[in-house]
Formats: sequence, C-alpha cells, structure tokens
Amino acid sequence: MNHTKTFLLMAGMTALFMVVGNLLAGGGGMVMALLMALAMNFFAYWFSGSMMLKMHGAREVQTGAVVEMVRELAARAQMPVPKTYLMATPQPNAFATGRSPEKGVVAVTEGLIQMLSARELRGVIAHELAHIKHRDTLIMTVTATLAGALSNLASFAMFTGGNRERPQHPLLMLAVSILAPMAAMLVQFAISRTREYRADSLGAEICGDPQALASALQKIAGGAARIDNHAAENNPATAHMFIINPLHAHAIDGLFSTHPPTQKRIDALMQFAQHMGSAPKAHALREAPSETLDARSTFDRLSS
Repeated sequence: MNHTKTFLLMAGMTALFMVVGNLLAGGGGMVMALLMALAMNFFAYWFSGSMMLKMHGAREVQTGAVVEMVRELAARAQMPVPKTYLMATPQPNAFATGRSPEKGVVAVTEGLIQMLSARELRGVIAHELAHIKHRDTLIMTVTATLAGALSNLASFAMFTGGNRERPQHPLLMLAVSILAPMAAMLVQFAISRTREYRADSLGAEICGDPQALASALQKIAGGAARIDNHAAENNPATAHMFIINPLHAHAIDGLFSTHPPTQKRIDALMQFAQHMGSAPKAHALREAPSETLDARSTFDRLSS
C-alpha cells in the first residue's frame, strides 16, 4: 500500500509539472516540462548522492566502531555493505544516500557518536540501512529534485505571463506560482513522512532492538532542537533525508513538517517492542517473519 501511495504521489507531482508547462507554453510547454522532469530525474539518479555528501562536508571512514556496526547490521539485513561517512557537526543526526543498495552510503555526525550509546547508535544505523534497502534514498531525492524544479518553473511562468498565443490572467499565474510549489512540497513531505515510519519498522527488525531506536530518536530530537547544523540550514532541501529534521525553523510539526512527529514514531516503536517481546524469536529477522510482519501493522496504520 505504501509503495502504491508513493507511486501515485510522484505521478501527481509529474502531472503538476506538466500542467505548469502547459500554462507556460501550451502543448509544447507540456512536452518540454515532461522532458525537463525526466532530465532532472536522470541527474538526481546519477549525481544526487555525491552532491548530498559534498553539501554536508562528509568524509569517508574505513575503520572504527561505526564502520564495524554498519558491516554487522548490513549482514543481518542481507544487503551489500554501504560506505560509511562522517560529518564534522556537533548536532546528532544521520542520513543515508545512494541510488541503489549497491551504491549505498550511511553518514553520521560526530555529535551523534558522542551523544548516543552503542546500542542506540546501532538502532540509528539500522534505520538508515532500512532506507537503503527500501531504495528510499533514490525516491526521496527524485521528489526533492522535482519539487525544486517545479518551484522554479512556476516562478518563471508567473514572470513570463504564460503562453504568448494564449496569455493567462495575471491572477491565475500568481496563484499557480504560489500553489504549484506548495503542492509539490506537500507531496514531498508526504512521501518523506511515510518512508520514515517504514524505515523505523525495518530498522527495528534489523537491529532487533526497537527500544534502542526509540531512545535514540528522543535524544536526537532534543539535540537537533538545541544545536545548529549550519550545512543543513544552508541546504534546507536536504532536510528530509535526515533521521530527524535538522532545521530549527520547523516549529509547526504538522502539515509542513518533513518528518512525522517524533513522539508518534517513538510510540510506534514501543508497541513494536511489545510485539517482538511476545514472540520468543521475534528478534531474529529470518527466524520469526510472521511476528515482525504483524508488528508492522502499527507503522502501516500511522503512515496511511
């Protein structure tokens, strides 16, 4: 159901892109908008991961406790081992990127390593591995790219006044320039919020410790609210990639939030822990598939 919802939301964003193109230059503009969307997706597919790492000053590390955690948890998840990157920021946070599981990257901040216990850090890494395994990193990057391009296209449409052969009313173009980017932003947020619940669910299965991930989320949320992340503030379009919103300008944690409310995620994880505790082998991914699938219903209800 969540994959269907994501597909429909992305299809809706592409359709909106074409509508704005039609207002800008008629049928030809619609075709050009579609081609532009495809080109942006191609660029996002090949280069978004490296750009994300560069924006946040992440550097690769090949040895250490975090690298060993990534290897161990990737083995548990039966997936390729992602590269490990470190960001020199005191804010506790993490993100995953990469166009496929074979090209996956897990990036954590120095603040995260310093603030969390080893058990909590495993939970966060498992969450990021879940994003890679679900290919969320590609989907979320593509939607962010489309949203940004749509915003620019809508602004261009307002200043040009639409198709010269069929000039549009200025008020209509003003409405399009405001509402189209807003609609794209809401679609992007809806996809991001759904994916966070699913990554929490699979991440809890991978590490076998939902309570550790819940505890980590609480600490990260508190730290992110107090400590600046200058790279994220300078690149707000990347905020949805982090496990917790790294921006300080997100007091309204509702319709316009890139992430679900942290407390709801924690509550879902604690319910998941109860389900796992009720089954003797529910902590093992391959030993108790039925119990973990039943527990996932909690996340499905919250993200629907």
